[in-house]
Amino acid sequence: MENFKGQVVVISGATRGIGRAIAEAFLKAEAHVIGIYAGNRAAAEQFDLANRNSASRLELIQCDISNEADVQQLFADLETKFDCIDILVNNAGVRRDSVLALMKSSDWQKVIDINLSGTFLMSKQAVLLMMKKKYGRIINITSPVSHLGFVGQANYAASKAGQIGLTKTLAKEVARKKITVNCISPGFISTDFIKDLSKDQISSYKKMVPMRRFGEVGEIADSVLFLASHRAAYITGAVLEVSGGL
Repeated sequence: MENFKGQVVVISGATRGIGRAIAEAFLKAEAHVIGIYAGNRAAAEQFDLANRNSASRLELIQCDISNEADVQQLFADLETKFDCIDILVNNAGVRRDSVLALMKSSDWQKVIDINLSGTFLMSKQAVLLMMKKKYGRIINITSPVSHLGFVGQANYAASKAGQIGLTKTLAKEVARKKITVNCISPGFISTDFIKDLSKDQISSYKKMVPMRRFGEVGEIADSVLFLASHRAAYITGAVLEVSGGL
């Protein structure tokens, strides 16, 4: 595993599921982790307690990443403390499933605001800091739904497809500053994010996956650390599928 000692990593949705696995992997690799969470204080406290041995390199901050003023304040505070950041992982995401004809406009907007606009707002502020150092890694967690499309997930699919378009465009804009921007596209991963699936749905979805299993959060974290490492210096604007062949 590459050592990230001295590097500052900002991760949204950091206290549960994939985000937690990513945060803990960076802590193990000796990075300083800024974990962003939306509002689940119980999960944040549990995460903090579980990682008390890394307390000097872990900070958890509550922030609404869909609110521009909140994101601007977050990065202003980070700049005061660290001057710049090295890595941003845009992991936070929500689902509000419904067939399009019956989807509430508020559910459409909520998913777009957090999944896509949140990625935009966080990336914009991160790039401004990374350009000072002429180095950085931005990794966006997207989904195969972006190109497969699943019934009841028009809002989610649109937000994830938008992340890919944003990634490829931003990658071209900042390449000369030695900042890379990539996506990781996890398939079905065993987290609370899919806990509302029925047994029949789980069985059906596993049959869709050539490897006939759901992925583990550690497999996504390993992929993130690779793209964040110096070994991935010539990879930008890419989408790494970690989906078991979905």
